[in-house]
Amino acid sequence: MSEVQIRQKYLLLKDTFNERTRRLFAAAEAHSFGRGGITIVSRATGLERHTIARGIKELFQDKKLSVDSIRKHGAGRKKTTFKDKTLKPDLEKLIEPTTRGDPESRLKWTTKSLRNLSRELKKKHKTSHRMVSELLHEMGYSLQANKKTNEGSNHPDRNAQFENINQKVKEQQRIGNPAISVDAKKKELVGNFKNQGREWYPKGKPEEVQGHDFMIKELGKVCPYGVYDIIKNKGWVNVGIDHDTAAFAVESIKQWWYSMGKKEYQKAETILITADAGGSNGVRNRLWKWELQKLANEINKPISVSHFPPGTSKWNKIEHRLFSFISKNWRAKPLTCHEVIINLISSTTTEKGLKIKCRIDKNKYAKGIRISDSDFQKINIKRDKFLENWNYTIFPTFLNTN
Repeated sequence: MSEVQIRQKYLLLKDTFNERTRRLFAAAEAHSFGRGGITIVSRATGLERHTIARGIKELFQDKKLSVDSIRKHGAGRKKTTFKDKTLKPDLEKLIEPTTRGDPESRLKWTTKSLRNLSRELKKKHKTSHRMVSELLHEMGYSLQANKKTNEGSNHPDRNAQFENINQKVKEQQRIGNPAISVDAKKKELVGNFKNQGREWYPKGKPEEVQGHDFMIKELGKVCPYGVYDIIKNKGWVNVGIDHDTAAFAVESIKQWWYSMGKKEYQKAETILITADAGGSNGVRNRLWKWELQKLANEINKPISVSHFPPGTSKWNKIEHRLFSFISKNWRAKPLTCHEVIINLISSTTTEKGLKIKCRIDKNKYAKGIRISDSDFQKINIKRDKFLENWNYTIFPTFLNTN
């Protein structure tokens, strides 16, 4: 029988073989061919010579392999998880359900696809997306669609507004105008209080803090209001010691402009602000728009605002590009005084080159200020045709917006 005939016979039967029968078929053909049979059958079938030789051994010497067995017990390549004991635990950490909705989690801003999970694991392990798929199924995971929860309202125009904000930021970048993301970080107690997180200390010598979290009147609380330059990757934090009001929010933006923005964007024609829909910079906050009008008049530039839909604050750039890194930098460090807070915020950096400037704002900001209907009508505001409540521009009062 020639090599061509062996190949033809092999191709006809190939789809019916399993690993063992394929090996035994090649072994029987090689044996019947005689001298040089292993080499000829290897060329005809593409099987390795040592595989065919093992098959011949099984035909004539090994009687222990049962009819239903494909391999000897314990034979074959060992699973990667058998050799790499930390692969499965590390995968479990990446897909831990509690990371959902956490802007600081490692894979929050990418889909947890097989290839993204594999790419993350390859930093420490030898693996592939196929292996990740097998492990996920072994661990009881399956592909599932989203299930709605009570994490904010699902507004029908939410995705459209995300796309609108993205396009506006790109346009600002193209023409050399600033686009900033703003928000207030949660208030923090000043004093020797426990701060969340863990830090390296000599064994058995953790830093001792107060056993209670009652505010110290002389030190009070601080309210950091952040301004993040989306285009330049730079931050400004105005640390207030009084109330978080719209006047405080706009004062923080004003301080950013004079300290950083004016130098970075000397030819700026407009400023774009992206902000949450609630709080001191909220959609319905009249004082917010009133104070922005005063700022637009002072710097003689139109100020555009685009709000994120309700319940989507975690998508605001400042949350995961500025505040999350500040939280990591001061974890487990008591915020004992204003100087410590300023130093911790100012020293926050990232691998992508984030730089932050910071100051203490000792001004007092009254609560409950109301803007009358007549005063509100004086605001030189032009609303966008698209989602006008969320997108608008405030012009200096002497400019015609028509």
